[in-house]
Amino acid sequence: MKKIRTQYSSLKRTLTICLGFIFCLVVMFSNNTAIGDDKKHSSKKSLDKKLKKSLKRNHVAPIDLGPTASLEMIELGQALFFDPILSGNRDTACSTCHYPTVGTSDQLSLGVGTGTMSPGKVSFFREKGPDRIHIPRNAPELFNKGSVLWTSQFWDSRVASAYGSMSSPAGSDLPSGLTTPLAVQAMFPVTSGDEMRGSITDFFDPVKNNEIADPALDGDLPGIWNALMQRLTNIDGYANPTDGLFVKAFGEVPSNLGFESAATAMAAFETSAFGYDDSPFDEYLKGDRDAMTTAQKRGAILFYGKLKCSTCHSGTLMTDQNHYNIGAPQFGPGKDETGLDLGRYLVTGDESDRFKFRVPGLRNVTQTAPYLHNGAFYSLSDVIMHHLDVKKSLRNYDPVAELVQGPELSDTYVDDPDVLNELIYSSDVRKKKIKSSEMADLLEFMNALTAPNIGARLESTIPSSVPSGLPVDEFDE
Repeated sequence: MKKIRTQYSSLKRTLTICLGFIFCLVVMFSNNTAIGDDKKHSSKKSLDKKLKKSLKRNHVAPIDLGPTASLEMIELGQALFFDPILSGNRDTACSTCHYPTVGTSDQLSLGVGTGTMSPGKVSFFREKGPDRIHIPRNAPELFNKGSVLWTSQFWDSRVASAYGSMSSPAGSDLPSGLTTPLAVQAMFPVTSGDEMRGSITDFFDPVKNNEIADPALDGDLPGIWNALMQRLTNIDGYANPTDGLFVKAFGEVPSNLGFESAATAMAAFETSAFGYDDSPFDEYLKGDRDAMTTAQKRGAILFYGKLKCSTCHSGTLMTDQNHYNIGAPQFGPGKDETGLDLGRYLVTGDESDRFKFRVPGLRNVTQTAPYLHNGAFYSLSDVIMHHLDVKKSLRNYDPVAELVQGPELSDTYVDDPDVLNELIYSSDVRKKKIKSSEMADLLEFMNALTAPNIGARLESTIPSSVPSGLPVDEFDE
């Protein structure tokens, strides 16, 4: 019995020691977990503090999407935006080059305008007509362009507002009543022979019945705008004095209005349809510190810090709306007799503006490939690397690999050593190094600029029909 009691006592002591050891382990684990959580919380807090300071220093605030128009105005603008009736040959709408579901652009480096072999088709399904040229510049995306912060439009800012006045290619012919650069911008694609108006050949083609391309209207912007309004006057859905879209929006039929009314309505539609302020980044700016992931925050800190992306992509719009030469590869038909595109220089005539183009905003940038003024890069990482080392990127640029539109563009690539040297050595960006982990974080931040459920939201802006009865563009074969 004594032996049994001794064994019991020994077992009891052993169990007590084991339980005590387990208790210590639990306490230690709990303490370590708490310490880990504290460190994690502290690290997150430090990251937010650093990012908040960067945003404040760069004057980044929640975006104002712009004034809200009436539903009637937006409905009119939507119809006009998707209606090919605004093109001379009735085969090209504004939506052709700014199709909602492909990022409000067209996925092409250089677009295909009027005279197409495949009317009603967009993006890679749209074929250039015989004896036509590509549009010399990439179709800009339309996200958040209705914000009152925008003071310019087009890659060369040939439309701009300053001190209450508006400058544009129309000069004194620009009608009064246009209050935003976005509305002014809508006045001009319809006057471009390559984009929408058509050519003298189209005018003399009896099948096309293109009165807009009448050579008597060359250089006569008001004449072109009036001819377009005459077309709209003949369409009941627009001009019916009881329930036509113009009457509902303006209280007037088209014959009593100028084309500026159409431009104003299209700008109202674009502001409503393509203005988003709920991306993870936007929600973070509104105060939700959990809206972005840790990697996205690290990428933002790189963007506003070490990599100095915000030097040009600054402020709430993520662009300073200024013009820079970033050594973009040259190809395509160009904008003058040299076959080159000299950018802002063609507006100002200032030699220091050669090859300079306006900085684009970056909202929803993951949706808007290809990138740069001529769509030279389809990969977001490639265009970032170009900014970080222009010389290396330009020297190694492969137009066959980058320009998926084929030899029609790649064969026009300008590899003249003098041009390449000027692009490189007059470039406004300086070489920077980036680690692979930093690139990953920066790309994550780019993802944070994309609005949620964006595909479905953009698709919902496409109408099933337009008042002219012409086919609405489709993204399929």
